[in-house]
Amino acid sequence: MWKIHFLAATLLGSSVWASPRTTLNKENTVSWNASSRLSFEKDGSFKLSIFEDLHFGEGEANPPELGWGPPYDRKTIQVVKTILDVENPNLVILNGDLITGEDTKLHNSTTYLDQIVGPMVQRQIPWAATYGNHDREYNLSPTKLLEREKKLYPKLSLTKSMVTDPDAGTTNYVLPIYPSDPNISTPSLLLYFFDSRGGHEFQRLSPTTNKTIGVPGFVHPSVVRWFESQKSLFLTQYGRDIPSLAFVHIPIYAMAAFQIRPGGVDKNKEPGINEDYPLAPQSIVNDTYTAEDVPFMRALATTPSLKAVFSGHDHGNDWCAKWDGVLPDMDFSGPAQGLAMCFGRRTGYGGYGRWTRGSRQILLREETLGREVETWVRLEDKTISGAVVLNGTYGGVDRYPAVQNTTTN
Repeated sequence: MWKIHFLAATLLGSSVWASPRTTLNKENTVSWNASSRLSFEKDGSFKLSIFEDLHFGEGEANPPELGWGPPYDRKTIQVVKTILDVENPNLVILNGDLITGEDTKLHNSTTYLDQIVGPMVQRQIPWAATYGNHDREYNLSPTKLLEREKKLYPKLSLTKSMVTDPDAGTTNYVLPIYPSDPNISTPSLLLYFFDSRGGHEFQRLSPTTNKTIGVPGFVHPSVVRWFESQKSLFLTQYGRDIPSLAFVHIPIYAMAAFQIRPGGVDKNKEPGINEDYPLAPQSIVNDTYTAEDVPFMRALATTPSLKAVFSGHDHGNDWCAKWDGVLPDMDFSGPAQGLAMCFGRRTGYGGYGRWTRGSRQILLREETLGREVETWVRLEDKTISGAVVLNGTYGGVDRYPAVQNTTTN
């Protein structure tokens, strides 16, 4: 188990950011490009499907005759197709580790993207991505991955990069979701995407060891400053806090603290598989927790309009928990209802573990927006696992059936 060792972590000043689809006008408010507008359906619903930890490209290091690599990628594609056809979401979230970058070659690393998004392209379903630690490797550049997304799929890829600090990572941005009424110009919902980084620097070796150079695995302070600035801008422009969700590949330390606390994850209060124990949160260096994600956690916990944050990374976990903003030696004074923290479900046949593949679903309704979030895991066999409602009583009086821990070859 990793050890806890707190280092100084402080918030800094403001950061400059820019977006290809949003601009700041002279009144210092946000102007959205109407061509990328996402809206609730006429029945007041909006559904998201999260695919994460797909791990394409492992065949570069593992030949097909070993039953690995390309056959696994084909199985992963079938999982995605099956779930898209069952759920028919409004938006797909690709929540990190799309590619196993340490196994791929320089000349073809980003081309795996075409296989990954193929099912969405065929069905004309838009997507938005965060990149994970395996998407940042010596032969795989997240910047070039984003360039390919935007060049080849400009109408369907909503992935962006809004923070310009060179250490911020790539996929830090926000997407607005509008009401079902097309005449309303104020967003009903905001989706925040954060890059938790990790992995290794692209095409750079250490001059002393001639080995790859690691990248820290936590959301950078410049991104936290951008997030705080965005919230202030939205409050000024719209006169109220807009309900929001967040997506980040590597989970925050609060999820690890919840898991290892006395009592841990309750199978009926927080139903889901809990096989990765202890889980691997942000800010772990040599099995030591360095607390460098504290500014990010504070920003999340003190955002009353933020209803849930969704992560991947730990293939053997898919539970949701409610966090009140309190951690050992830390109190962020979170919102009264608490912040829901959820794992998705590992989708890919690449990577470690044999747990049944699947995808977390999120269903939002206009009439209950800001009060509850419906979510469940759709497995590759089309069954549902761990259906819950994230609301004021989740993690308290609410009880749910325990989930079955199943595996596939």
